[in-house]
Amino acid sequence: AWYVPCLASLETLQELCRKENLRCKSIGITNRKLKSYEVEYLCDYKVEEGTEYYLVKWKGWPESSNTWEPEKNLKCPLILQNFLSDKNEYLSRVREGKALKVRNHVKALQPAVADYIVKKAKQRIALQRWKEELNRKKNHKAMILVENTVDLEGPPLDFYYINEYKPAPGINVINGITTGCECADCPAEKCCPKEAGFILAYNKQKKLKIQPGLPIYECNSFCRCGPDCPNRIVQKGTPYTLCIFRTNNGRGWGVKTLQKIKTNSFVMEYVGEVITSEEAERRGQLYDNQGNTYLFDLDYDSDEFTVDAARYGNVSHFVNHSVRP
Repeated sequence: AWYVPCLASLETLQELCRKENLRCKSIGITNRKLKSYEVEYLCDYKVEEGTEYYLVKWKGWPESSNTWEPEKNLKCPLILQNFLSDKNEYLSRVREGKALKVRNHVKALQPAVADYIVKKAKQRIALQRWKEELNRKKNHKAMILVENTVDLEGPPLDFYYINEYKPAPGINVINGITTGCECADCPAEKCCPKEAGFILAYNKQKKLKIQPGLPIYECNSFCRCGPDCPNRIVQKGTPYTLCIFRTNNGRGWGVKTLQKIKTNSFVMEYVGEVITSEEAERRGQLYDNQGNTYLFDLDYDSDEFTVDAARYGNVSHFVNHSVRP
């Protein structure tokens, strides 16, 4: 896949559509939205003559169109809740010494507080769009969630979600599978693992039962068995809802589960760009200087290839070592 930088932001395109009175459903400018106003987020707060006002950023409109609105005009309780939560979060950071101290003005927000609230709102929108993008691209049923309650970091700029290995230019990854089992009810005496000289990798509860280092031979598209075959686990993708979250110990992004996962259950496959061992050596030196690495050798039969998930990968790209295993 090829990726090119955008020539204009989504907001700029929406503004152009409104100026020219054009409809473009793909960027959210429909006939109804050309004539309607929807609160995207709240930017500031003040009290004038006893009335509370909020500075509103309108969805699909440029920031130059922001307006002060009395609270009674706002029908967006969740956005109001986010605004107050972000304000309190900033004040909490001040108490912890993580943000600049501000004077408490009852009738108006200090610029530093308002700036933080706007950044959090923009981050929230960016992370929501990223979550939607990840869930559009994934090929498994379970959801991918995104969470950052730690800092203002947004989605990674140079990461592209893929579901399968991506061979680097000049590399041909040959599957090598041309036959399948004839089992009507796997596992049988001539099922795929036994034909290869190994045992079935999973027990009746779909948990791994073989020792580390042994290969897993799953049934494939040439096999007679159907999708409910007990020897089709990895190929179905991640069965659990996983959350990519920002760690609070300075270790960047991590992954957590929102449900219990039993020992020896399949969680996810490590996919990325397939490169030669020579290229892996070159990249490895660069990654060592940066203090991180995403290289994983494909060394069961040989050490000819390596998986690099630095730029291309799935949720496994964000898996981090826990300091409390």
